[in-house]
Amino acid sequence: MAESTIDRSAIEALRQDFRARLAAAASDRDLKALTDEFLSRKSGLVTALFKSFASIPAEERREFGQLVNTLKAEIETALEETRASLESSRPPTGAVDVTLPGRELPIGRIHPLMRVRQQVEDIFTHMGYEILEGPEVEDDYHNFEALNMPPDHPARDMQDTLYLGVPIAGGTWGAHRRSTDAHGAPSKVEGRRDLTGDLPGELMGTAPEAQVRAATLLRTHTSAMQIRYMKTFPPPIRIIVPGRVYRRDNLDLSHTPMFQQFEGLVVGDGITLADLKGTLLALVRELFGDVTIRMRPSFFPYTEPSAEVDVTCQGCAGRGCGTCKQTGWLEILGSGMVHPAVFEAVGYDPEQVTGFAFGLGMERVAMLKYGVDDIRLFYENDLRFLEQFPL
Repeated sequence: MAESTIDRSAIEALRQDFRARLAAAASDRDLKALTDEFLSRKSGLVTALFKSFASIPAEERREFGQLVNTLKAEIETALEETRASLESSRPPTGAVDVTLPGRELPIGRIHPLMRVRQQVEDIFTHMGYEILEGPEVEDDYHNFEALNMPPDHPARDMQDTLYLGVPIAGGTWGAHRRSTDAHGAPSKVEGRRDLTGDLPGELMGTAPEAQVRAATLLRTHTSAMQIRYMKTFPPPIRIIVPGRVYRRDNLDLSHTPMFQQFEGLVVGDGITLADLKGTLLALVRELFGDVTIRMRPSFFPYTEPSAEVDVTCQGCAGRGCGTCKQTGWLEILGSGMVHPAVFEAVGYDPEQVTGFAFGLGMERVAMLKYGVDDIRLFYENDLRFLEQFPL
């Protein structure tokens, strides 16, 4: 009997290779690759066996055909079973795996300037101050003249501002509050409106002329609200006025045309420079910890005497470093006793009352508190910068 020419070992080796490859298949893409490799009509490995059919002796072709057909059927069946298994294990479209951990949502942070503002407001609220806000567009009287800066005063050069092309008609500030006399009846305070009675908006006196002037400029400080408040309410006064202010400064490491400021005003009987120093010392210790201050003579047209206030350098604890230029001190705010001319402008008697005022920039406090060396970072909305601050 002649020896068979059918290479059974090659067919078996192909079967084992397919089974090993199928066991490693984990996706539809893997099954597609196996189908193309073994059953493709042009280059499939099983197809190549069928193409060699002509070289097989006639008496062996029947047996060879059965072997190849059996292999092809096994491969097709195995591929179909695996494809069905993958399909059954695939989650439905739009299904949610409730066993997965939830997605972590980003948590917003309070902006460092707003954080400083909130802290300062809390400090002064505990001291019994009233927190006020006012218009960002002002008239020349409230922004300059009533603060002892007449039109030709050289101090205006330090605070030259941005003027409006078309004036904006003003209104009566102070209408938000209604006072009563000792018997509970509405008081006849000049310039105040009754917004809680039966006739909302009814004038309870003639509004001061200076309260309703047209706005012509962007305010350079929040001191204008101090004037408006003193023209509306009598002493004693303890107020803090935060808000945006504008000056014609170039944008650089320490200046910006718009910045945040808060100013304080205290008016009453017997207010002294010692009260001012004690208030500022309490403020900076709440902000920066165990530090001290020094007051240097300075000039502001609306205070006399005036003082620049320095705080102990945080970087070197007052020993001297590059940050403080080896002085041990960092300038933080301006202050002074309210000038008598300001009291006269609002109708107070400078012989009867005294007071102090101070003002500082929120950016300046934030830069010292958080070690920021470029004021522009506060306004660039760069999350890499903002995410460094605590929640």
